[in-house]
Amino acid sequence: MLRTALALSLLALTAPAFAETAAPVAAHAHDHAQASAATTYDSRFVFLEGTRNFRDLGGMHTADGKTVKSGLFFRSGPLGSLSDKGKADFAKLHVARIVDLRTTMERKSDTYSQQAAFGDVYWTRDYAMSMGDMGSLFSDPSKLTGENMRTMMTMAYRKMPKEQVPAYRELFASLVAGTGPVVVNCTAGKDRTGIATALVLTALGVPYETVKQDFLLSNGAPGMNTLSASISPMLSRLPADVTAPLIGVDGAYLDAAFDQLRKDYGSIEGFLDRELQVGPEQIGRLRARMLR
Repeated sequence: MLRTALALSLLALTAPAFAETAAPVAAHAHDHAQASAATTYDSRFVFLEGTRNFRDLGGMHTADGKTVKSGLFFRSGPLGSLSDKGKADFAKLHVARIVDLRTTMERKSDTYSQQAAFGDVYWTRDYAMSMGDMGSLFSDPSKLTGENMRTMMTMAYRKMPKEQVPAYRELFASLVAGTGPVVVNCTAGKDRTGIATALVLTALGVPYETVKQDFLLSNGAPGMNTLSASISPMLSRLPADVTAPLIGVDGAYLDAAFDQLRKDYGSIEGFLDRELQVGPEQIGRLRARMLR
């Protein structure tokens, strides 16, 4: 049976995204990259042994012509399994805060503890994510179709921002405080982390289409080829069109998340203000610190 961690991580859709691969987003060479990126990789990826999808959000341009500074905000998959070399390279980033979005069960099923590895800079919370229709879908093989997966994941993305309010509030508070670089991560570094990153970039004034391009960079990102095996051997036995919604991302899912926030709060800024305590003053401080 598919591990419960798969349901809790709410992985997103990838199939249509292969047809709309993101163009490089304001690429720049990061000083801390430990290996040369392949030509298919955006140069913002940072290669750390033992994790996946680790990248710097610096180099992206805002609507008013400013640029997000590099070395301040990173997104990633899990960090507890970094190799000794990966840990040494990670230390060079001088991270002041790690916000781990994984559920209690996901962290318990992980062989490695991020809290033990990173101590006081590490933040997480105990919670269980809503499974929605995931359980019933996997209990009936006849329902395991790409279309049903896409429908399920659309609904998951509409719910995810509200479910992550405590963690997203901590993420923004850490960025606004400005004590040092911040990392946000989850199991794949693409769904919960993808929405978190999109919200931060939106607050910084990055145009939505550019935000979406960053979101889509998780498809084929370094280390993502290990995702299926780390979740469950069952995935390798399912048709590709069925597993695609679980192991990649699609722009339509970010669209769904943002559409729901606008319906519920009037705007993305409304959600930031009412739920995350990020109003005009905090956005001003965030931009002053993170833009050049």
